[in-house]
Amino acid sequence: MNVNSERNITLIMDFYELTMAYSYFKKKRQEEIVYFDMFYRKNPDNGGTVLAAGLQQVIESIENMHFSEGDIEYLRSLNKFDEDFFDYLRKFQFTGTIWAIPEGTPVFPYEPIVTVKGKIIEVQLIETFLLVSINHQSLIATKTRRVVQEAKGRAVMEFGARRAQGYDGANYGARAAYIGGACGTATVMAGKMFNIPVLGTMAHSFVQSFENEYEAFKAYAEVYPDSCILLVDTYDTLKSGVPNAIRTAEEVLLPMGKRLAGIRIDSGDIAYLTKKARAMLDVAGFHDAKISVSNSLDEYLIRSVLEQGACIDSFGVGENMITSKSSPVFGGVYKLAAVENKEGHIEPRIKISENREKITNPGYKKVYRLIEKETNKAIADYITFADEVIDANNDLVIYSQLDKWKNKTLPAGSYEFFELQQLVFDKGKCVYPNYSLEQIRQRVIQQERLMWDEIFRLEYPHSYYVDLSEKLIDFKLKMLQEKRG
Repeated sequence: MNVNSERNITLIMDFYELTMAYSYFKKKRQEEIVYFDMFYRKNPDNGGTVLAAGLQQVIESIENMHFSEGDIEYLRSLNKFDEDFFDYLRKFQFTGTIWAIPEGTPVFPYEPIVTVKGKIIEVQLIETFLLVSINHQSLIATKTRRVVQEAKGRAVMEFGARRAQGYDGANYGARAAYIGGACGTATVMAGKMFNIPVLGTMAHSFVQSFENEYEAFKAYAEVYPDSCILLVDTYDTLKSGVPNAIRTAEEVLLPMGKRLAGIRIDSGDIAYLTKKARAMLDVAGFHDAKISVSNSLDEYLIRSVLEQGACIDSFGVGENMITSKSSPVFGGVYKLAAVENKEGHIEPRIKISENREKITNPGYKKVYRLIEKETNKAIADYITFADEVIDANNDLVIYSQLDKWKNKTLPAGSYEFFELQQLVFDKGKCVYPNYSLEQIRQRVIQQERLMWDEIFRLEYPHSYYVDLSEKLIDFKLKMLQEKRG
């Protein structure tokens, strides 16, 4: 479902995009061709990688990008632009070319996740919704992946809508969480929009609305005998909730030929309560009843309770996942990398900063993943100028981002490679497949198999390298020297 075809989000842009565009327009620079890279500098939560997500929403936004008369009327009211610029905006259409790393791929700092080539105004005006889409969904997909990893094969349900930053945060966060490995969402709109399984049973208010807990459980079991999961912590989990769940199973479900599907615990000492509840259910003969837990869970708490022997079959994770509460900002940036001169030659551009991490890699580039043949594991990602050719039959020397002395040689025949970015838009036309979320989830599994497990450690993960070609590092160091005088 393309929600952006039903509403106009073109003005989700920073105002400086319009002021720059207007300046380019007035100086008759609108036909100039430029190249921008979208990348990031640091993994959230001090993790080892990021799971790319949000590309589909970028595609939808660009395909539906247009300035309505209402948009133009608002911009006119700002008294910053002339009427000839509004005529330009009325006819606006993105005609550029975009390459991007597919959703569901592990990515790393400083490599171009998205590269955009096009007319300078067009490339500038897509900046904000490109960043907000990929920054947000990559952040939530990455957080979810960490949670799913620590659940050790147990189902993780996304329960965070009410704590998300707005309804778009809830919907697109649910999409990202599903990419990250959640088995479903409690958000019904996300289920409709993205065909994600929707999950949910009852709240404490349902139990409270009846005269007593047993009557609430009995009513629910009669309505949902095939999927009866009872919330057992409204009053007292072990003295009331679990005993009443067992009574309901025995007195309501068994006479119908049905079994209790499970119970959910939403408060208290999860490790202790689940062990006690499991024992009570087993003694009563309900070995097949599952135990689900929720209540402010994150990857660290999940790891901890499982280490303590908690008897849990599934987790409902809300605010800590849908907001990536422990690391709530993903710092993706969008930087000019090159311009084409009038003769069509590509001239690299570099941004220099006193902070080493803010120095950009110049030029129109490609990024590759290098795979060691012996282990079929990724060695590093490798950035080159776009016109460079890799020959796996020759030795390959890869260089650190800023220090040429720090390098590594890959012997001929010991490695293979593939290009990470795929063509998404070709001269304004989308040529990218409309991958289903199931296909994207499968890509996550396939691509993670190429990574060493140590990259996914929660604490002190292995540092994965994104290195440069000799031609690129030499050009970068030369530009740094020239620009600094």
